[in-house]
Amino acid sequence: MRTKQIHHISNPELVKQQLLLWSQQFDTVVWLDSNNYNHHQLQYDAILVVDEFTSIQTDYENAFEKLKEYQSITNDWIFGYLTYDLKNDVEALSSVNFDGLGFPDLYFFQPQKIFLLKGDTLEMQYLMMIDDEFEVDLKAILESQEDSLKISESPIKIHLRIHKDEYFAKVNTMLEHIHRGDIYEANFCQEFFAEETQIGPLETYNKLNRISKPPFATFLKLNDKYLLSASPERYIKKVGQTIISQPIKGTAKRSENVLEDAQLKEALKNDIKERSENVMIVDLVRNDLSKTAIKGSVQVKELCKVYTFDQVHQMISTVESKVSSDVSPIDVIKTTFPMGSMTGAPKISAMKIIEELEESKRGLYSGAVGYITPEGDFDFNVVIRSILYNETNQYVSYSVGGAITAKSDPLKEYEECLIKAKAMREVLEN
Repeated sequence: MRTKQIHHISNPELVKQQLLLWSQQFDTVVWLDSNNYNHHQLQYDAILVVDEFTSIQTDYENAFEKLKEYQSITNDWIFGYLTYDLKNDVEALSSVNFDGLGFPDLYFFQPQKIFLLKGDTLEMQYLMMIDDEFEVDLKAILESQEDSLKISESPIKIHLRIHKDEYFAKVNTMLEHIHRGDIYEANFCQEFFAEETQIGPLETYNKLNRISKPPFATFLKLNDKYLLSASPERYIKKVGQTIISQPIKGTAKRSENVLEDAQLKEALKNDIKERSENVMIVDLVRNDLSKTAIKGSVQVKELCKVYTFDQVHQMISTVESKVSSDVSPIDVIKTTFPMGSMTGAPKISAMKIIEELEESKRGLYSGAVGYITPEGDFDFNVVIRSILYNETNQYVSYSVGGAITAKSDPLKEYEECLIKAKAMREVLEN
């Protein structure tokens, strides 16, 4: 059971920073920030949860069944992540590529302290056994000041896991698979990394978030492991009996010139290749949602709509379905995971080919972070445009990818990857 307090605040943006600063004392932190983005049906402007009371951490074997049991027993808010490698629980697949980060395959926890920010209202929800800490915590939060953040002083040397010529060769191999009919589309990703490197996680996150201002920003801390995410993409959301998925496929760069920027946006809107990429993934999402949906309830609400973010224009579709009240939220997630925008079509064949051609284990990259409420509602992002950091190993990583289809030009795909990587690289290299 939880005790709630509601406080009216005069400066929500300042309180956001104070909450984040205050949270750094805890070993387990999840911060979700919409950056006041108003297009994506977001219930809260920001959420902070800290300090696990109970948790589940597991590898991929029977991971979704273990999560289902944990969620039903806990019957409370739970927050956490699903790594891409949970594909090995859903299908007969494996992950044998290099992993420099070492995140557990699945991690969820029941937080002792929850902060929900909406407009000028801050709702605090504490487990009853610690509800005598409300006033002390609120005072400490409102007194938090940005003065002791650790900044990386040494220059960060970014390495490529796959070099340019090798990237072209691998994309051409993928195109051979497409021309043979093995797949129609696959999302091929590459890792950029730095070794023997220390960064200030919160300062790095703040910089990345300032550059990108995405609707699904995340700061996640699990002991010595960090996710600093500027994700623009929702994986899946549940409100009551409605399921919403919003895959992104199609990217164009921004321009500071207003006229040129409008032309870039219009060109993306009418780009046949980008639209076909998006439509293929929409078909895959419709198929995935139909596995748990009430018959005839799967609908495409928006097809190939172009949205503008600080770094890029993106083509987003919105697919909805209805589920009956006896369907477990975990079953909805399991039957749609990993998300189509990060795999390809047909999904299983694409995932097999991805595993053969990529050099790094994806781990949390192209997985999802989010929460499930006591009522069984949930909201999860797609972990893209993200920096991952293992403090103990002094290993920093970010990955980017793009959809390869029959019309793909390896050079243009490579250039698109560099556009997507721009913000992370700028942040790390100052």
